[in-house]
Amino acid sequence: MEEKKFRLESDLIGELEVPADAYYGVQTQRAINNYKISTTHMSDYPEYIIAIAYVKWAAAAANAELGALDPKIADAICKASEEIVNGKFHDQFPVDMMQGGAGTSVNMNANEVIANRALEIMGHKKGEYQFCSPNDHVNCAQSTNDAYPTAFRYTFVRMNRQLVKALTDLINSFRDKGEEFKDILKMGRTQLQDAVPMTSGQEFNAFANNLEEELANLERNAVLLKEINMGGTAIGTGLNAVPGFAELCTRKMSELTGDKFEKAPDLVEATPDTGAYVSYSAALKRLAIKLSKICNDLRLMASGPRCGLHEINLPPMAPGSSIMPGKVNPVIPEVTNQVCFKVIGNDTTVAFAAEAGQLQLNVMEPVIVQSVLESITWLTNVMNTLREKCIVGITVNKEHCYEMVKNSIGIVTALNPYIGYKNSTKVAKEALATGGSVYDIVLEKGLMSKEDLDKALDPVAMLHAHKL
Repeated sequence: MEEKKFRLESDLIGELEVPADAYYGVQTQRAINNYKISTTHMSDYPEYIIAIAYVKWAAAAANAELGALDPKIADAICKASEEIVNGKFHDQFPVDMMQGGAGTSVNMNANEVIANRALEIMGHKKGEYQFCSPNDHVNCAQSTNDAYPTAFRYTFVRMNRQLVKALTDLINSFRDKGEEFKDILKMGRTQLQDAVPMTSGQEFNAFANNLEEELANLERNAVLLKEINMGGTAIGTGLNAVPGFAELCTRKMSELTGDKFEKAPDLVEATPDTGAYVSYSAALKRLAIKLSKICNDLRLMASGPRCGLHEINLPPMAPGSSIMPGKVNPVIPEVTNQVCFKVIGNDTTVAFAAEAGQLQLNVMEPVIVQSVLESITWLTNVMNTLREKCIVGITVNKEHCYEMVKNSIGIVTALNPYIGYKNSTKVAKEALATGGSVYDIVLEKGLMSKEDLDKALDPVAMLHAHKL
């Protein structure tokens, strides 16, 4: 068995062995040793790695232009960062998403990987930091406290696009069903009681419209994430950054990424501020709440098949029981509900973490990042799953829905303008007591003529406002 080779690196704490072929260095290795907390790592989020590489690329380019960094070293840092943006070395980001240190391990992981790759580009060996240092060169004019939040803000922005795409596709699938079911009558319900008729198409279009509001809400909150604090360094005062760096680095970020970033007007305020994360997480929660309610409706509408509403059929995705033959459960709406519960819980975590900030820094940002990234990822995945494995395959039991409309007590509501609320209540009460139809009871009591009654109880006429 081949013996594993190491190189020896040192930091403030002391010396530590690092795998010889690793691009990361001593501080990343220390984080690996310290934080065996969650089962997710930075390498599980490619967009996160890409975002921090953009930050380092923009910073190096700005420092070179301002004369704060040797052009040869800056060029190597920029090339190494570009390679990471293009998908290389992502396996070199093994730090746990849950960590102490306000994100220092994430920042140093990026600094070390980029420094060691830059060393190779310049013809040196890994670890020869006298030629390109993770701290002095890659981290020039930066602190974890500006580079780290800028990176995860941009991660949220990038991942929000995937989320919006999944949501848009889901909305379109509901609209398609709205068109497909536009002529199918069914009974509307309030408080789980019969209300008035509607069409299945109206119901599915309402789902689409309800979710479409969230597209604008997500985009509105994503814009807040593009205000960054690069150049603030440790607490927003800009210590160790040359004049003009904050503005130029922000401009470089915009040029490199194609996204428009804005420099925070007050870097001291911006460094500990978590308002944008709270707002964006709340937007995710709002989407989750709506999505979960829709799945509650789908499960109710599909309940049965013999003893429930049985208005719609969900695609059968798995046997429903280990003991009850023939049972098929609504597993896709169920898993969607559970994801939504997790997102709601993550938002609570974000709120507590945001509140826990003290003075010039919020050291709880790692759990905010983990929670928001998990929420975006899970929501994106589950909306794609809901669309592909449930919504597109839904069918409606047309005849059964129509029979429920005809036999419903709820259609008596349409008679209020003709016979008054009191008489309508008597008719409804008698229909419930005797099992008779509203139609027959109204005629028996001579409350309306057959012609007027037929016109008033035409289910189609009850689908929208009309003149009496």
